[in-house]
Amino acid sequence: MTQDKHKGFQMTGRKVLIIAVSSFGVILAANLTLAYNAVSTFPGLEVDNSFVASQNFNQELAEQLALGWDVKARHEDGILTLSITDPEGQPVQVAHLDAVLGAATHVRADKVPEFRFTDGAYRAPVDIGTGNWNIRLHAVAADGTEFRQRVVLHLR
Repeated sequence: MTQDKHKGFQMTGRKVLIIAVSSFGVILAANLTLAYNAVSTFPGLEVDNSFVASQNFNQELAEQLALGWDVKARHEDGILTLSITDPEGQPVQVAHLDAVLGAATHVRADKVPEFRFTDGAYRAPVDIGTGNWNIRLHAVAADGTEFRQRVVLHLR
């Protein structure tokens, strides 16, 4: 009877195998989950063919820089405001404006704000929360020059 009292817990080969398989299973499940989330939230390519896009890059960049525009974004009281100013700091009214607002890490919640030019800036009602947001801006100047910029908006 004294031997039964002192038996207690024994580490066996089967228990070691179960612990090892369970540990590696948890690690594998975590890695697969992270890999799936990384691939499923990747926003994709910026351009269809990088070689073709690079052919005119320097010329388009020089034309865009010649405009001298400065773009700033802010969000207050449910209104997203884009201020586009010329080198003298005067508001610029563009011929055409497209913008996509989205989170920096994925495109699931992308929104296309309906901007209106009022009081020297472009304004649109947008309901967004705190975080790091990107505005992918495409504007066309009165002379036809295209202007593309990614504007970062941090909301706290």
